[in-house]
Amino acid sequence: MPDLSSKFARLVCFGFAASLVIFHIGLIFSGLVPNLVSRPLHLAFILPWVLIFGNQGSSLSRVFGILFAVLGVGAALWISMNQSMLGDQYGFLENDLQIAIAITLLLVVLEAARRAIGWPLPIVAALALFYGLLGQYIPGEFGHAGTPLKSFLGTLTIAEGGIWGSLTGVSVSVVSIFVIFGAVLNAGEAGQGFMNVAAAAAGRLKGGAAKVSVISSALFGSISGSASANVASTGAITLPAMTRLGYPKRLAAAVEAVASSGGQIMPPLMGAGAFVMVELTGIPYTSIMSAAILPAILFFLAVWVGINAYARNQNLKGIEDKDRPNTKDVFITSAFFLVPFSVLLLGMFYFGYTPQYAACMAIIAGFLLLFITKKLIFDLKETLYRFENATINAAKQVSMIAAIILCASIIIGVLSITGLGVKITSLILSGSGGLLWPSLFLTALACLILGMEVPTTAAYVICISVAGPALTQLGLAPLQAHLFVFWFALLSTITPPVCGAVFIAAGMIGENWLKVALTAMALGVGLYIIPLGMIANPDILSLSDTPFKALLAFLQIGLGLTCISYGLIAVKSAIGRLSLILSGIIIIFVPSFV
Repeated sequence: MPDLSSKFARLVCFGFAASLVIFHIGLIFSGLVPNLVSRPLHLAFILPWVLIFGNQGSSLSRVFGILFAVLGVGAALWISMNQSMLGDQYGFLENDLQIAIAITLLLVVLEAARRAIGWPLPIVAALALFYGLLGQYIPGEFGHAGTPLKSFLGTLTIAEGGIWGSLTGVSVSVVSIFVIFGAVLNAGEAGQGFMNVAAAAAGRLKGGAAKVSVISSALFGSISGSASANVASTGAITLPAMTRLGYPKRLAAAVEAVASSGGQIMPPLMGAGAFVMVELTGIPYTSIMSAAILPAILFFLAVWVGINAYARNQNLKGIEDKDRPNTKDVFITSAFFLVPFSVLLLGMFYFGYTPQYAACMAIIAGFLLLFITKKLIFDLKETLYRFENATINAAKQVSMIAAIILCASIIIGVLSITGLGVKITSLILSGSGGLLWPSLFLTALACLILGMEVPTTAAYVICISVAGPALTQLGLAPLQAHLFVFWFALLSTITPPVCGAVFIAAGMIGENWLKVALTAMALGVGLYIIPLGMIANPDILSLSDTPFKALLAFLQIGLGLTCISYGLIAVKSAIGRLSLILSGIIIIFVPSFV
């Protein structure tokens, strides 16, 4: 007898997921919706996924999850229904009911973030709240003058600041749409299309299985928005392929982790980061793409060199002819991602739509392709499964990222209300002696810590909010500062102690995670060097303005990276290794200071 309760639960989940997807796409087509309507409804839609459907804990935990979800949804709906009245209060709470709703919203957001990614970020947000409430009792320059309780809580919860601030707006109108786009592509044949294109392009080369992983993960990672999700998706295919060909487990897992991380910096989507950058900086999308493309190519060049270096020391085989896809399969499956991507790019560049509107059109194109299998036939059962998979995965990913961004918005709100943001900027500047390079290293450390176990786009918006002002005060152009932070927000994917992509890849292949992490850091050395290269030689970002200078900078940094990568991996003697690494550093950095 079928498990009716299970079927009912799946139907309920699908209903909630479809509602979330339809709501966010509907916002793009519906025109202007007040922020105090759309953003609270965003919270209302994501809470069941974080607090109820994703809850695998004890019975008591599930009960509290339901309680928090009901209270949070009720409070969010009250905000959206009373937005006209609240707009006239200018962030000041007028009665006990409003105070209770404000406290409820803050507690629910903290709990949602805790269940989504663990304790670190909610603890920081809670400390920020305590600072806002009690900071007037702190002596010295890091205290503040104090803010009335009703004004402090109101600014965070009933005004367009705090949890309804610009970061949440980015989550509603940009991140959610591109996460849905990625989920729709991933539910169909696009993932197999990425694998087939990569296998056809690089499968026969020496170290071909590793290079297939690099290309496929770069393609898939651009739409996934999460290095960990990328590893789990493409790694299920590439990791067994590499182990069958005799690749060392630590190398196979490291290749997948590094390539999946690099996908986040690969245009045209950059895991939705490119469009978030447009929103935060006001810089045109085309300018961001032209600035981001050469550094991204350099990253994968360094990985490619690293694989060749390993292939020199070990017999890393290519994929056998019988295991590579035929031309017909490559052509058909590639259409499953080329068509939606073409719709997206044509919508933006030819028809002049906003990125969000163009992405919605691309979602519709991807949705229609879910009706067709790679054999170009219609399979009702398979189609229904794809619809369910696409909507539920979209809801899960949107909800997790939204929970993180809403929690981060509490921190940003407190920084603004108390002036702590200016003080942190001053601390970075004074701690570095007002010098750019020490400030960059302090920022990199902050990005490593703030980015732990946080999806790339969310880590970027958190890091740039904290560290961005200090970098621009030191003379960096806004695009330089944002790209620098965006790259370093990826550090925690392969860098211990918390390296999510490494943990997942190591677990999938059964290897010690620390061995994988060390190998990944050597392969992914570009992740540490290239952002610094952008600062030392900013011409690398000027492809659209001064292409000749940009290409010269590309060659300079590429040559230095090749020396560093080859020295780290292929050279056995300590003297030879040190010589190559130092040569690479000199090539990249010294000419820029002469």
